[in-house]
Amino acid sequence: MPFVSANGVNLAYDDEGTGPAVVLVHGAWTNRHGWDRVAPGLAERYRVVRHDRRGHSESERAGGTLDDDADDIIALAQALELGRFHLVCSSQGGVIGLKVAASQPDLVRSIVCHEPPLFSILPAGTAERAELDEGLSTNAVLAKIDAGEHEAAARLFVDEVAFGPGTWESMPPPGREMFVENAVTFAEEARDPSARQLDVDGLRRFGGPALLTTSDDSPAWPGLVFDHLAKVLSRTERHVYLGGGHGPQTSVPDQHIEVVGGFVERAET
Repeated sequence: MPFVSANGVNLAYDDEGTGPAVVLVHGAWTNRHGWDRVAPGLAERYRVVRHDRRGHSESERAGGTLDDDADDIIALAQALELGRFHLVCSSQGGVIGLKVAASQPDLVRSIVCHEPPLFSILPAGTAERAELDEGLSTNAVLAKIDAGEHEAAARLFVDEVAFGPGTWESMPPPGREMFVENAVTFAEEARDPSARQLDVDGLRRFGGPALLTTSDDSPAWPGLVFDHLAKVLSRTERHVYLGGGHGPQTSVPDQHIEVVGGFVERAET
C-alpha cells in the first residue's frame, strides 16, 4: 500500500489502470475500499486513483476541514502528475468534489456526485430545508461519539440516518469496523463550518459536465439539492439508479460502472 505526502498529510492511496485519470472520493465514515467493487471495472478504461481521506482508516490521523480535503485532492493530483482529471464522488465526498471544482475549475475535467448532503444550498426558511434539518439531524449520533460509544453511534447513523433499519446487522464485520474507527473523524466533519459552505461563484466558473445521481429507493432530498445545483452548474445530467440506495458503488456495482464509465467517456469527447 503506497502513501503520498499531499498538502502536508500522508495519504494512503491506490492507483490502477491507464488512460484518463479518474479520482474516486469517498464519503463520511468510510475509506477507499468502499470503491472495491467498481474500481477494477473502471480501471479497464481509465487510470483510477482512490485514497483514504485525511483522518480516515490508513491515512494520517490529521485534523482538518472539508476545505482541507479539497486541497488534499488537488495536491494528490499534482503529486501523482494526473493532469486534468475526472472526479467521481459519493455522499460527503460530493461536497468535497464540488469544492475542488469551485477552487480549481480548470483542473477538473468532469464531476459525478451521488447524493451530496449539501443542504445549505437550499433556501433557509423553506419547508424543504426545515424538513431536512429536522429529519436528518445527527445530534444523537454526535452525542454517542462524544460519550465514547462509537459502535452505537455508527449503528444509529447507518440504520436511522443513511441506509435504513437492519443495515448495520447485514454489514460484514470489516465494514462495521471501518465505521467505528472513523467515528471521531465523522464528528469533526459534522461540526466543520466549511462542510456547509460552497463557493457558488467559483462553481459557476466550472464549465465541465456534471452528472448528478440518486437512487429510486432514496429519499427526496437529493433531488431538491440537485435542483439548486443545476442552477449553478452549466452542464448537468441526471441519473437514477435502480435499487442503488445511498451507495450504488457497493449495492449495484455493475450499474455504477456502466453509468460512470459511460459519462466519463462522453466527457472525454
